[in-house]
Amino acid sequence: MVYHGSILVTYLYVTETATSRQRIDRRATAPDMDLDALAEDWTVWNRTETELILAYRPDVFDSETFPAPCLPTIYLTHGKRTRRPGADRTGEDWYVTLYLEPEVDHQVEVAPARDEAVAAAVALANEFAAGEFDFRALYQVPREAYLDELDELTGRA
Repeated sequence: MVYHGSILVTYLYVTETATSRQRIDRRATAPDMDLDALAEDWTVWNRTETELILAYRPDVFDSETFPAPCLPTIYLTHGKRTRRPGADRTGEDWYVTLYLEPEVDHQVEVAPARDEAVAAAVALANEFAAGEFDFRALYQVPREAYLDELDELTGRA
């Protein structure tokens, strides 16, 4: 992760072999979370005691095929982000938020327990991967050409 001005830019590197790109898969190292039901298109990007980050198809959001800042990402966090300097998160609930771009997000779920929030994050990820999530409704200013390509990638086309 790199700070560029006031914007946090996160880089996800995917290794390439002679025949295909390799998926980064860290599910095997997540024994405390039930991620077995997570759709193959999603990758566990980061996991700590207070957050889980899932990334959708990082192999195509590589700045060549799709713009990297538009990488669909699901954040599960313990506590709500505050705008106060010096305070990162507040509260005891778990929050599940989908980000389609830095300024396009949707808070999906607030849960009192981590297991419930993980289940909600996995359900959202699977709904998105199956083309059942209406991400177009999140855009105030639609980018039709990009959204058409995203529809095609998620099977909504």
